[in-house]
Amino acid sequence: MLLKKQTVWLLTMLSLVVVLTVYYTTSPEQTNEFAATEDAAKENTAKEKATENAKGEQAAEDGSSVSTIASDEVFEEMRLQLDEQRSKEEEQLTETMSEAKTAEEKSAAQDKIEELQKLSDNEKMMETLIKAENYDDVLVRAVDGKVNVTVKAGELSAEAANDIVQLVRENLNQPNAFVAVKIDPK
Repeated sequence: MLLKKQTVWLLTMLSLVVVLTVYYTTSPEQTNEFAATEDAAKENTAKEKATENAKGEQAAEDGSSVSTIASDEVFEEMRLQLDEQRSKEEEQLTETMSEAKTAEEKSAAQDKIEELQKLSDNEKMMETLIKAENYDDVLVRAVDGKVNVTVKAGELSAEAANDIVQLVRENLNQPNAFVAVKIDPK
C-alpha cells in the first residue's frame, strides 16, 4: 500500500512538472512583454549614452575636460573587476585542492582561499570605515602588500590622507604596508 502511494505521488509531481514546462514554453505573451521591456531599457540606455557623449564633446570644445563616465560607475566597474579576478583565483585554488595529492597541498590551497576571502572582507570593512569619515565613496584595493585607497571627494588635505593611511594600517594589521591614497574628484 505504501509503495502505491509513493508511485502516485511521484507520477503526480512529474505530470505537474510537464504541465508547467509546457505552459511556460508556449506562453508567448509573457516572454514578449519581458523582451519588449528589455528592448526599451536598452534603447533608453543608448539614448542616455548618446546624450552624455554629446555633452562631453560640447564641454571639450569649450576648453574644459569632462569625463562622460560617472565616477560611481568607475568605482563599481573596478570593484567588479577585482571580484572577478579573485573569484578566478579561488576557482584555480579549488581546482588545485581537488587535484592535490598530498594533504599539505590541499591545506596550502585552502589557506590561500581563506586569505583571499579575509582580504576581501577587510577591504569592504575599510571602505565602510572610511566612508563613515564623510566621504562620498571609497575604493580600497589590497594587492601584493600594497593598499590603494581611492577617495571620492572634492578636496583631500594632507592631514586627511594621513588619517586614512593610519586607519588602513591599524585595521588591516599591516603596520608597514605601503598605502597610497588617491583622490577622485566628484
